[in-house]
Amino acid sequence: MDQSDHGVAMGTALVYHEDMTATRLLWDDPECEIECPERLTAALDGLRQRGLEQRCLCLSACEASEEELGLVHSPEYIALVQRTQTLAKEELQEMSKQFDAVYFHPSTFHCARLAVGAALQLVDAVLTGAVHNGLALVRPPGHHSQKAAANGFCVFNNVAIAAKHAKQKYGLQRILIVDWDIHHGQGIQYIFDDDPSVLYFSWHRYEHGRFWPFLQESDACAVGQGQGQGFTVNLPWNQVGMGNADYLAAFLHVLLPLAFEFDPELVLVSAGFDSAIGDPEGQMQATPECFAHLIQLLQVLAGGRICAVLEGGYHLESLAQSVCMMVQTLLGDPTPPLLGLMVPCQSALESIQSVQTAQAPHWTSLQQNVAPVLSPSTHLPEGRSLSLLAESTTCEVAEAAPSPLLDGLCLRPIPPVCTAVALTVPGAALALPPGVLYQEGSALREETEAWARPHKSLFQDDGLAALGKILCLVGGILDGQVRSGVAATTASATAATLDVVIHRCLSHGVKRLLCVAVGQLDRPLDLADDGRILWLNIRGKEATIGSMFYISTPLPQTTGGFLSCILGLVLPLAYGFQPDMVLMALGPAHGLQNAQAALLAAVLRGPAGGRILAIVEEESILQLARTLAQVLHGEAPPSVGPFLMASPEEIQALRFLKVHLEPRWKLLQVLHQDRALQSLEISQGGRFLFGEERTQAGDRCPICAPDILPLEQ
Repeated sequence: MDQSDHGVAMGTALVYHEDMTATRLLWDDPECEIECPERLTAALDGLRQRGLEQRCLCLSACEASEEELGLVHSPEYIALVQRTQTLAKEELQEMSKQFDAVYFHPSTFHCARLAVGAALQLVDAVLTGAVHNGLALVRPPGHHSQKAAANGFCVFNNVAIAAKHAKQKYGLQRILIVDWDIHHGQGIQYIFDDDPSVLYFSWHRYEHGRFWPFLQESDACAVGQGQGQGFTVNLPWNQVGMGNADYLAAFLHVLLPLAFEFDPELVLVSAGFDSAIGDPEGQMQATPECFAHLIQLLQVLAGGRICAVLEGGYHLESLAQSVCMMVQTLLGDPTPPLLGLMVPCQSALESIQSVQTAQAPHWTSLQQNVAPVLSPSTHLPEGRSLSLLAESTTCEVAEAAPSPLLDGLCLRPIPPVCTAVALTVPGAALALPPGVLYQEGSALREETEAWARPHKSLFQDDGLAALGKILCLVGGILDGQVRSGVAATTASATAATLDVVIHRCLSHGVKRLLCVAVGQLDRPLDLADDGRILWLNIRGKEATIGSMFYISTPLPQTTGGFLSCILGLVLPLAYGFQPDMVLMALGPAHGLQNAQAALLAAVLRGPAGGRILAIVEEESILQLARTLAQVLHGEAPPSVGPFLMASPEEIQALRFLKVHLEPRWKLLQVLHQDRALQSLEISQGGRFLFGEERTQAGDRCPICAPDILPLEQ
């Protein structure tokens, strides 16, 4: 399917039918009683109470045909389920005993056909362009169901049939299925085990095989069969209590690298919320807000074409809140803050490493990846070599325990204006997407001149007018009237403009400001290294660390290197820092292609709840500004192109940074052997060089291939 039409579809679909509440358990069975009609009504009531249902395109589910069921299931099994419509209670109970954790009801066949039909209608709506994304709110769930067997409350495999339908009707060749239910969806795995057109990712409570469904093939070593090897990705959780940081680490270091390399045309989500806090089945600690961030990370794939289908979830309030968080994000609302420290637990890191090890032979993106450290202790080198880094680790970043479940959702207010642009060219020339505001206003001249005074020579006439517009836009973002923006400045004043905006934000009370500066932009000299600002520069051929809050990384020249930089460095730092606002500045010689800049802006929307300002030079304004405005407004970024493996130099530069930054930023992960780098004497941070500069720099590091050189004292 042509990915160039991303963003054409508008809106979010909600597919549902009240008849799916009809089936219920008719006898005593403690194992099955949690799969009840109230699961659907609680979720739907939550959507209605928060005004989310009214904002969706609501579709009434229709029954799937027997031919559609036959895309996955055998005729004999379909006929068996059909017979349940006329069976008495005792006969239903007896038939249910033939399967594992299943109950039948006279309405089961009707409800299960509606569940499949809802998933198919959603796929049709997304792939025909009627909507951009959506949720099928269904029961019974489906991901455990197999070709000729019901299993684990599941009758027909809703998501698997939807994937087969998308392949058959629309000719899709690459479909990603993300199963975040807490139980392994072995049914989906079996159906696509040898199919390279479907990449199936599942995380699940496993506990070394001691948790249902008690299958060896739920472990990380099960990677698919035949041509499908590498297209089954199992991430087993071997302890309960996994939280927001563990789920984010799994996405950043396993799922998303594979997904970008796979380049799906459609993303199907087996959206089970028994993986959320409070659920008796999962016993995990991820808050409902986490699922907003997970779905937003998936929205940068497949042109934003996402079809979520409800699976499990048995704590009614947790289920309802999690569904609301996901739908709210699909609608384009700001993501809520993720509370708590972003520190993955030891067991999660071990599971992630086991997946990386099992999948590395099949995926270039993991061959270039840096695996997690398995030692629970962190060691910094002695002496003055990393003294500044060690001191930086004591900086306090606001710590908060995950919000109690019953306190309700942590929602950010929705600004009246989603995205605004403050540019030096007429708005008509930009062909801005609907809903993006072209800002005509400007800050008062006296105020603008006061802010510009430290850089007076750089702000003359046009430059001063551009700064006035930018200050007005910044004020709108800080006051909650505008969520995000794109601003243009003159080429000679980019650095000065960034300096002014930083101080304007700090004076307004921003506590944590993330600055991602691309190109030849130096950190302002007067900024205190007090943990309020995290400065990340992407430029040139050096990897340097001035402190834990002052970092520079080379600009990768390959798609693999660029994606590793974004997923393996930028996002772990951003989520670990938990900024109130993000500044993204594209300075002189920034070197980013428009698609790369769009992806960077899109992923940076999450950590600060969409409060992001992108600053660009006026020379590159038209196409770049339009693209940035589109992604900040919620459209999916264009593809960054074919996946090309990162160069050895790019891999080593990223590894160098991870080694030294991991003591402070725990979402970063490093290899055991990389800790040998920490024994090197590095004064006030370190510098890593590659390319021509490396050959001119002197002796190579005696421990590993790249050159590690001290910064000049």
